[in-house]
Amino acid sequence: MKIMIMDGQGGGVGRSLVEEIRVKYPDAELIAVGTNATATSNMMKGGTALGATGENAVIYNSSRVDAIVGPVGIVAANAMLGEITPKMAQAVASSNAKILLIPMNRCHVQVMGVESKKLGDYIKEAVDQL
Repeated sequence: MKIMIMDGQGGGVGRSLVEEIRVKYPDAELIAVGTNATATSNMMKGGTALGATGENAVIYNSSRVDAIVGPVGIVAANAMLGEITPKMAQAVASSNAKILLIPMNRCHVQVMGVESKKLGDYIKEAVDQL
């Protein structure tokens, strides 16, 4: 399975996802795709040798993976303080990959009916769904 982990800002959520996925699916091919170099670098420190940064990396990889995992903002244009471009959001949202989103309150998108949990619980739940 080829899994794209996407994050922005400092890449902390993405790094946690990489670490959890690496443990549960050691044979999966993971690619860290960050909206900026810091996010990509931090995710790669979590245990993946493949990483790419920026809008084109998101567009290119979204159509070449089996699953995409990241904060809910990755499908919302201008989320993460503007780091998610409309083209990035469109590429992720229109991908044929399984898309698993971590609810976050910091990206101007709130999903009604989602119970309030710790970030680690959401990450574990997403990894289990892979």
